[in-house]
Amino acid sequence: MKIAMNTVVTMTYELKNSDGEVLESSAEPVSYLHGGYDNIFPKVEEAMHGKNVGDVITVDLLPADAFGEMDEELVQIEPASAFPAADLKIGMQFEGEDETSGEVILYTVTEIADGKVVVDGNHPWAGERVIFKATVTAVRAAIQEEISHQHVHGEGGHHH
Repeated sequence: MKIAMNTVVTMTYELKNSDGEVLESSAEPVSYLHGGYDNIFPKVEEAMHGKNVGDVITVDLLPADAFGEMDEELVQIEPASAFPAADLKIGMQFEGEDETSGEVILYTVTEIADGKVVVDGNHPWAGERVIFKATVTAVRAAIQEEISHQHVHGEGGHHH
């Protein structure tokens, strides 16, 4: 079966930065619902369309096609007193609300110095060109419930 609209694609993948360092890889196969449901990067989905089990795709993704451009407005300096002192450390994360859109943003503490804390709401790989390589391990027709919920159910997918 070829990958087409409303098929469930199972794959293994590897994501590298432009220096060839592995940023992330799947230890176990992962699945997504193919067909424009925003379950995978659109350029990757485009490259997967029409492929079969065993096929390998490699897609070079510019920042706008992957984790977005770096948004300097999402880097903020806050007083250390705004954080629980015992828990404050570089790498800790917390959710905050974007004052303009009301959207929830995950912030990461990137620096602590002189009573100030730098927090960054960008994805850690924002602004980076990445290379996505995937091997198709299975393709099946999606069930109606998966299509109506717009994501995969069961093994390798989402459970309600």
